[in-house]
Amino acid sequence: MAKKQGNSRKSKIYRYFWLLFLCLSLLLVPGIQKIAASMPFPPPAPIENNDTFGARIQRTMGLLATSTPTERRQVRILFYGQSITLQEWSQDVAKDLKQRFPNADLIVENRALGGFSAPILIRPSEHDLYPFYPDLLIFHVYGGGEDYEAIIANVRRRTTSEILLHSDHIDWMPTGNSDDPEQVKRYEWHNTHSTQWLPELADKYGCEIAEIREPWRRYLKDNRLQPQQLLSDNIHLNNWGNFLLAALIKPHLRYKPNSPQPPQDLVKTYTVGSDVKWQDGKLVLEFEGNKIDAIADKTFNGKAISARIAIDGKKPSEFPELYSITRPSVTLGVGWPAIIQISSQKPLIVEDWKAVITEINSDASKFKFDVVGSKTGYDGSGTNDKLFVSNSGRVVIEPRNWWLQKAYEYSKKPTPKGFEIFWQVRPMFVDSYLPPKIADSSREYPTTLAENLSNSKHTLEIIPETDGKVPIQAIRVYRPPFSNLTSKVESFQPQISADEHG
Repeated sequence: MAKKQGNSRKSKIYRYFWLLFLCLSLLLVPGIQKIAASMPFPPPAPIENNDTFGARIQRTMGLLATSTPTERRQVRILFYGQSITLQEWSQDVAKDLKQRFPNADLIVENRALGGFSAPILIRPSEHDLYPFYPDLLIFHVYGGGEDYEAIIANVRRRTTSEILLHSDHIDWMPTGNSDDPEQVKRYEWHNTHSTQWLPELADKYGCEIAEIREPWRRYLKDNRLQPQQLLSDNIHLNNWGNFLLAALIKPHLRYKPNSPQPPQDLVKTYTVGSDVKWQDGKLVLEFEGNKIDAIADKTFNGKAISARIAIDGKKPSEFPELYSITRPSVTLGVGWPAIIQISSQKPLIVEDWKAVITEINSDASKFKFDVVGSKTGYDGSGTNDKLFVSNSGRVVIEPRNWWLQKAYEYSKKPTPKGFEIFWQVRPMFVDSYLPPKIADSSREYPTTLAENLSNSKHTLEIIPETDGKVPIQAIRVYRPPFSNLTSKVESFQPQISADEHG
């Protein structure tokens, strides 16, 4: 009887521990799942000799790192390139920056265009890249070295943006057994482009370089993977590939306060009252650069007044180069601009534009169109096979820049008669400074007085329009590092597959 009671007692104890184990397991499972979900793939091995990582983007990283809850610095970041840049890794990188630097006032955009290799991307970059004027450009593109370099040279001439370039991931590797000679040739070209040509370009233009090709190769070897296991097709990344690319980019996005700092005069802030003063009823600043901002005084709580702006004795609106044309609206079936570049021969005015397709054949190889401006009005008709210059000279479209037929070839969706394509002319200036409403005292409130001036010496005048105070805390001047740089890094002729145009 005593033995039976002992067994019963042991059985109860076992049941108790079993139930306790089961309850703990149920409680721990969500946590384990959460950890597994946050680290679904093995991380890459640390890269050796990484002391220089981030060294060439320290102005941007400094702005991020020194932001505080009461002084949130505005930082503009642009991702630009092709469909690889449009993938989820870029969102992962942006999310990581926002989590690591929660006090920064981050403005992040991705304006990449799938299928646009460097010889094509250089055209819409006029609408997408330079007017955005980022603090940091994160860039990757396939295609010829000459156009690739021209884009980087333009960024250096026309903005003060820091640049982070990354090299090509591995989408195929030779086996050493009856490999296709063309594939081997293409593979070796990407090796040379990534590990030799691109670092030389980065050195020439002072860009940060994230060389991912060798770390990618090592990751495949360490984890016994084939390149295809990180891809969704022949070139694009799957979830694993996106994870790896983001993991290889993030180490470069770090603040190094003890590293050599960038030239301080590329972006220079003049404090009103000490560096520049109101004299004889106006504020005058002689500066050198192509962009100038006024930073609002957030502490002012009196009656604020507006002020007239003059650059070199003229209204900013009198400078033809201070107008930008936005990227035209997209085609049917694919998110490409219907016209990849629009320019002008005569000075622009701020207005909305549209091109209306009036006749078109089934594959969009031949069509006619009218162009209409919201202020200019009807401005002429044309056909897609001839250079179009509108009656006013405010719209110029080259035949090669129509993208309707390309869209049809990709999507097989015909463009109908009456289809409209929209774009805008926007000012990169103000003729009158209007003090902004301060909704959040922790943020900075810049107003661009003029952008895209010649990168040379100018004189700014700010003249109050009535009696009172113009609440400006500081003036910020941007001076691109290069003015008339000749560009030539020895280029390798690209071996580009059809997939790399995606």
